[in-house]
Amino acid sequence: MTSRKLREQFLKFFEKKRHKIVPPISLIPTDPSVLFTTAGMQQFKPYYLVEKSPYGQNVCSCQKCFRTSDIEEVGDESHLTFLEMLGNFSFGGYFKKEAISWAYEFIFKELKLPLKETIFTVFEGDKDVPEDEESVEIWKELGVHKNKIKKCGRADNFWGPTGQEGPCGPTTEIHIKGIEVWNLVFNEYYQDKNKQLTPLVQKGVDTGMGLERLAMIVQNKSSVFETDLFESIIGELQKYTGRTPANLKGGRIIADHVKSAVFLISDGILPSNVEKGYVLRRILRRAIRYGKLLNLPANFLILLAQKVIEIYKNVYPEIKSKEEEILTVIQQEEEKFERTLHEGLKQFENISKKGNISGVDAFHLYDTYGFPLELTIELAKERNLNIDQKGFEEAFKKHQEISRAGVESKFGGVGKEVTYETTKLHTATHLLQAALRKILGEHVKQMGSDITSQRLRFDFSHHQKMTENEIKKVQSLVNQKIKEDLEVKKEEMNYKAAIKSGALALGKEDKSSFSPSFPFRGNSVFKEKYPEIVTVFLIEDFSKEICAGPHIKRTSELGLFKIIKEESSGAGVRRIQAILE
Repeated sequence: MTSRKLREQFLKFFEKKRHKIVPPISLIPTDPSVLFTTAGMQQFKPYYLVEKSPYGQNVCSCQKCFRTSDIEEVGDESHLTFLEMLGNFSFGGYFKKEAISWAYEFIFKELKLPLKETIFTVFEGDKDVPEDEESVEIWKELGVHKNKIKKCGRADNFWGPTGQEGPCGPTTEIHIKGIEVWNLVFNEYYQDKNKQLTPLVQKGVDTGMGLERLAMIVQNKSSVFETDLFESIIGELQKYTGRTPANLKGGRIIADHVKSAVFLISDGILPSNVEKGYVLRRILRRAIRYGKLLNLPANFLILLAQKVIEIYKNVYPEIKSKEEEILTVIQQEEEKFERTLHEGLKQFENISKKGNISGVDAFHLYDTYGFPLELTIELAKERNLNIDQKGFEEAFKKHQEISRAGVESKFGGVGKEVTYETTKLHTATHLLQAALRKILGEHVKQMGSDITSQRLRFDFSHHQKMTENEIKKVQSLVNQKIKEDLEVKKEEMNYKAAIKSGALALGKEDKSSFSPSFPFRGNSVFKEKYPEIVTVFLIEDFSKEICAGPHIKRTSELGLFKIIKEESSGAGVRRIQAILE
């Protein structure tokens, strides 16, 4: 059975069980406490609490997910960074009996998978949560022998919450041929930021089954990389290696990472040195490095990305509609890293001869050759060397502090006098960013800025050169807002509320030092620590940004806005220089 048929059969099965099929959300979540969409339940999180679901009590979906937690495991038979999660959910409707019975029916009656090769796990209980005896009895009633039911602790059979707090509860899992296929979560508790549990007023069901793992079992393959979801990607790799990449760790990593990159870019993420953009850059550069080890040709990622698009274009329309942008971004990042990879590897070899890698040397590889810290860690592990990661962070912070001091002086910080001209140009950058997002799209984010008393320079994420018509439209829109004599208002509000209201936080995606951010590392994000209460500047309904800089009172003070130059500032980043006349 094809993966497409599996996807359709799952959704139709639960539709017949009176579930509403809900389309997937973006990999960029609305929940600011998480970096990516990692589970199908994320879009439904409020409905387990007090908010009423607009879809009804019972829903199902096939959700695209990206997980950094599994990145080090990619290369084995079943772990991936990008995956599709099949799931059925209930918010105060049905509970354990229906969820378990339907899972049994779908797996063993609809798909006719082998019960004899299946193990079922349940939560054994601990000091905070009792043993899940009810699930054990339900499995037995369905005909599962008690010898096939295994009791496990919190690490294996208690799930959630997503983010810092939220619904969570004990789970029961279905393992086939040693692979965890389906996880049924019974949301009975709410866990707060202090990890304290309180019972939910409304119990809920949250299940997740990886399509790739299910396809692996149904198609009788020994790894997810042998399924039809990877077949053409692996086949393309095999043309150049002469071997079967599905059995090679490097080939598997490349296949997974290029697929993840395609989906991340399709959702508006571009390579950068912070947060989501850093993760994208990390996986692309990791794939490029493994491509070198396998002697793959230049621009091999483009060929593989085209195969990914071919696989998914009829399932996720955004993949097809953004094909040109996806391929352009990947090509630019590959070319950019190619220019420094060779020299960077030579530098690493010289450094490694001295023994363990110091934090200063690791930062030098990052700052000069574009090596994500994780790549240096991986190279060091291959040579049984350690890296002073704390020293790396200290070197990074020192670099940021030096840069910040330089930029603060441009904005009148550190006791320097703020001029009226720089203040006007600062307000103009807010109008410019808003205009760029209106004309080019909401993927546009500030990637750097520099203001003098004579001009502004603004770097922003965009994958291609702006056309003359686009430049004219942006300039015209800014001048229109200047002529409208809009009031520039200042408000104090809670940071989370500001983000939820649509305010842009410059530090979120800005690699300039004016609002500095630290790169993603492992499962944490180093970024500017915003205070709980932030300042938001609003230019009526046109622009809304978190900002601590100086601003004028009304847009009419600006005069005439004129773009004097548009050029490249790096892979996937454009630069505008503008003046006020």
